[in-house]
Amino acid sequence: MKFKHTDRPGFWLGFIDFFTAGLFFLLYMPLGGLQDELEKILGHKLQPYWKAYLLGIPTLFIYPLIWMARISEELKTKAVQLGIEGPYTSWWHMFGWNTFGILLMGPAVATHRFFDTLNKIERQLNIEGIIS
Repeated sequence: MKFKHTDRPGFWLGFIDFFTAGLFFLLYMPLGGLQDELEKILGHKLQPYWKAYLLGIPTLFIYPLIWMARISEELKTKAVQLGIEGPYTSWWHMFGWNTFGILLMGPAVATHRFFDTLNKIERQLNIEGIIS
């Protein structure tokens, strides 16, 4: 499989998602193919984001934050396995910027690093797919 979206603008996606209270990613995850790409990269099925979002309503959106932080940590592990140079996304980067950095555009910073790591992984997997 060749990944097509290896240059997603993470900061702007995070900025839009922040101001739409998560509704943007509710549409972007399935329609933009992000859910499928993450599942292929990580090698297992993920809970659909819409379920995490719905569980976030009664938990003040802590549940989807933990859901995304967990995926961030898995992406970091994958990037290290592939020998990709950091900085990487991580559980603490995603969680910290989305909680403690909320007034400093932290969600956009966290989302930027998430997509930067994802883009690097997809580029590397594309190269390895061509070679092997």
